[in-house]
Amino acid sequence: MSSDVTEVVETDAGTARVTWHQARDARLVLAVSHGAGGGIEARDLQALAAVLPAHGVSVALVEQPWRVAGKKVAPAPKTLDVGWRGVWPAVTEPGLPVIAGGRSAGARVACRTAVELGAAAVLALSFPLHPPGRPEKSRAEELLGSGVPTLVVQGGNDPFGKPEEFPAGSYEIVEVPYGDHGFAVPKRAPIDQEEAVRMVTDGVVKWTSSLG
Repeated sequence: MSSDVTEVVETDAGTARVTWHQARDARLVLAVSHGAGGGIEARDLQALAAVLPAHGVSVALVEQPWRVAGKKVAPAPKTLDVGWRGVWPAVTEPGLPVIAGGRSAGARVACRTAVELGAAAVLALSFPLHPPGRPEKSRAEELLGSGVPTLVVQGGNDPFGKPEEFPAGSYEIVEVPYGDHGFAVPKRAPIDQEEAVRMVTDGVVKWTSSLG
């Protein structure tokens, strides 16, 4: 159903990389980037790339320039935004509505730039509502200001913000019980890792089907 095509994209922040998992009869594109501590090998990103093409959504896994360059630490948010803006022409090239997505720091980028870039919606995976142990340093304004239909998928034990900590807003939220920031669940949890990841993909499939 999907084929992997990797595209190198030059941006003002350096060279980015886009790996496509294409749907045969695509109606949407999900362009989704990684967080500040990992790459597109994250379990949720790989699961979405495997599942969504069968539901008419092509998935473009975006690697930010700092990651392509082999650096260990992500740059400042403004530089992340520059890299994301630079890949946008590549992900809109198929001529379909594009969902801006990301996990953690990538989710913040998607929220900050959605209106400016003309995103159809935002998928925020493990949105970092605040630094661990610092709830007073809230980033809720970024989420609430996305300006487009937004889905948050959040682990029930995410130290960057549990679902019950999120403010009221027009976005939707799907909780992955017992999940941490990477949706890992402890062995003692009543759900296993496979079930936790399926909650992510099921939630996203249901949401994308409602987008038309």
